[in-house]
Amino acid sequence: MTDFSAPAASRRDFLRTLSLGAGVTLLAPNLLALPPERKLGVALLGLGKYSAGQLAPALQQTKLCRLAGIVTGSPEKAAKWKQQYQLPDKNIYDYKTFDRIIDNPDIDIVYVVTPNALHAEYAVRAAQAGKHVICEKPMATTVADARRMIAASQKAGKKLSIGYRLHFEPHNQAMMHLGQTQAYGPLKHLVSDNGFRFNNDTPWRVSKSLGGGGPLMDMGIYSLQGCLYTKGQVPTAITAKFDPNTNPQLFKDVEAGIKWQLQFADGTTADCHTSYAENLDGRLRAEAANGWFELQPAFGYGGLAGSTSKNDGKLNLPNINQQAAQMDDFADCVLHNKPTRVPGEMGLRDVQLLLAIYRAAETGQKVATTDVQQLIDRTQAR
Repeated sequence: MTDFSAPAASRRDFLRTLSLGAGVTLLAPNLLALPPERKLGVALLGLGKYSAGQLAPALQQTKLCRLAGIVTGSPEKAAKWKQQYQLPDKNIYDYKTFDRIIDNPDIDIVYVVTPNALHAEYAVRAAQAGKHVICEKPMATTVADARRMIAASQKAGKKLSIGYRLHFEPHNQAMMHLGQTQAYGPLKHLVSDNGFRFNNDTPWRVSKSLGGGGPLMDMGIYSLQGCLYTKGQVPTAITAKFDPNTNPQLFKDVEAGIKWQLQFADGTTADCHTSYAENLDGRLRAEAANGWFELQPAFGYGGLAGSTSKNDGKLNLPNINQQAAQMDDFADCVLHNKPTRVPGEMGLRDVQLLLAIYRAAETGQKVATTDVQQLIDRTQAR
């Protein structure tokens, strides 16, 4: 049986971190608290495509934080970013000098954007250096690493948040609200898929030692998360099956694709699919007793759109800069000592569920996740 145990706290507090709940408020960056005299400084650790294409541009739009530093192993990237963003030399680190960040008051938050297997090392080191941490998803590739990250942040008295940007995005917030309030009646069935044809432009994604797995750890986690926050519950059991591997040379170390089903205590099911071998729509659909509602596309950086069986406009919502909203919300939590709605404990829960999906596919048997209830009952929400 999968081990879903975790440190103690109340069910009620954890459920606040699971999603926004029935009282969801659609947030845009300009609705947050007024900026302080000094924006919080963010250092991006790892300057790959996501940092360059999404996070750094978003930090030019944030109200409560700013791009203050970088950590990179590439002198060429360091020089380019220094010039592009007018970064001082003292705020530019490589992985060997990173620990010196402890002496830099310009940096309040470290955003870890490395390959998955390296998340734990740098999240722990950042916490030990007295910095708050945002860690990209998935939080880690092992349960032990996820727990180590939580423990390091707790010991340092710093906040740890996972980069679940869609918890701050209006369309997905509305899915949470519609599902958890049973606006169309009790949920009966959820469907989600997310994937693309991988062209090996980032080889670490098909390296189990660096990625922890293949598309499930990269794209599938969006479908897993989407079903969890639309339902507002965790499953009691999981079944799964790997897709046929039609390109064993490319996918020799990780799965080409995987399908899984989440089974909930009340009989609701969620069927999900992720792949690196085919383009999937990025869909999140909920079928309820009195109608349906869905997002398609559901998980992209922009262009999200939704519809409902009643054509009631409840998913006709604006697209925002998701990363700016996410980082501003975390900065607001730091400034006002509030819990983040996407804490490390949520990341730990999801790592456990991802590993349970792999176990179900590898064994061909149903994996009971009844013990995940212990995570809800005993997790420390921060």
